[in-house]
Amino acid sequence: MLALLHTSPVHVPVFDALRDRAHPGLELRHFVDEDLLVRARERGPDAVAADVRAVLARAVAGGARAVLCTCSTLGAVAESAAPGVPVLRVDRPMAAAAVAAGPRVVVLAALESTLGPTAALVTEEADRAGRPVAVRTLLVDGAWDRFEAGDTEAYVRLVAAGADAVTGADADAIVLAQASMAPAQHLTTTPVPVFSSPGPGLAAGAAAARRG
Repeated sequence: MLALLHTSPVHVPVFDALRDRAHPGLELRHFVDEDLLVRARERGPDAVAADVRAVLARAVAGGARAVLCTCSTLGAVAESAAPGVPVLRVDRPMAAAAVAAGPRVVVLAALESTLGPTAALVTEEADRAGRPVAVRTLLVDGAWDRFEAGDTEAYVRLVAAGADAVTGADADAIVLAQASMAPAQHLTTTPVPVFSSPGPGLAAGAAAARRG
C-alpha cells in the first residue's frame, strides 16, 4: 500500500485517476491535512516537522510500505522524517527530468512558499547528475487566490499563461512546482518543455511500495 500526504483534498481524485490509468491494483491511502500548509506558510516548513512525522507514523502503522508527499512546500521535511519506510516527494522525478532537458530551468509556482524548496530541489538534482543548472523562479500572480476560491479552471488558465510567457530564449525547461498545476501542462503553447509532478511522482511511489 502506498500512502499519500496531501495538503489539499483536490489531489485525492487526481491521484486516484492516475492510479486507475497507470497503476491498476495499487492500493492508495490518502492523508489530507490542509492546516499543515497554512502553518508552514506562516512559520516555515520546519515548524510543522513534528506534525508531518506524526502523519507519516500513522501511515506506517496503517500498513503503508512507502509514502508519497504531494506538497512541494513540505517535501524536504517529509523526506527527512525517516518513519521506517521510503518517503518520497512527488516533485523529485520531475526535477530530475527538467535538469536532463537543459541547464536553464524556470520554476513556476502559484504559492510563494513553494518557490524556494522547488528551486533547491532542482539544484540538488543537477548536482546529483553532475550537470550545470541556472534556476529562475516565477510566481503566477493571483493564481493561488483563484485556487483557494475553488475556481480551478481560472487557476489552471493563469498557470498556463504564466508558462506561455516563458520563451525558448529564456529557458530549456519549465517546472510546474505544485501538483495542482499539472492540468496547465496540457494548455500551454510555449515551445519550452513543461514538466509536472503527479504522473512521474506516483510512478516512483508505486515502485517504492512494490519494493517495500
